Amino acid sequence: MATAPYSHTATPTNVQSALPLVGRIGIAAIFLLSGLSKLAAPGATIGYIASSGLPLPQLGFAIALLVELGGSIALILGYRTRIVAGILAAFSVATALAFHSALGDQNQFIDFFKNIAMAGGLLQVVAFGAGGWSLDARR
Repeated sequence: MATAPYSHTATPTNVQSALPLVGRIGIAAIFLLSGLSKLAAPGATIGYIASSGLPLPQLGFAIALLVELGGSIALILGYRTRIVAGILAAFSVATALAFHSALGDQNQFIDFFKNIAMAGGLLQVVAFGAGGWSLDARR
């Protein structure tokens, strides 16, 4: 009887061991790029947050930077991965609701569901962890 490619009883191959790292990098990329773009144009970002009607746009900016930059780096490294992935998932849903809820606009519709899809992928990381190639695996 054949075993599943990555069952809990089979020893994973190097490729299978690397896939969670590749996945973490892929998911983290959007947060890292978004955080870097916010860092490059803080005034524009703070103005956009204020225009959405959210209170304390400077605080929102600081929180977004911390979550996006810190979270993406921690996710790539696989450091406290389940907690970080949970925070990034919640952030994705919150930003979908706060900034992309005009679902009659096709771009907003796409961005809303992109954020929901990212949250879904991050919840997989919450459920299954960072994988072998991570700082979490070394602890």
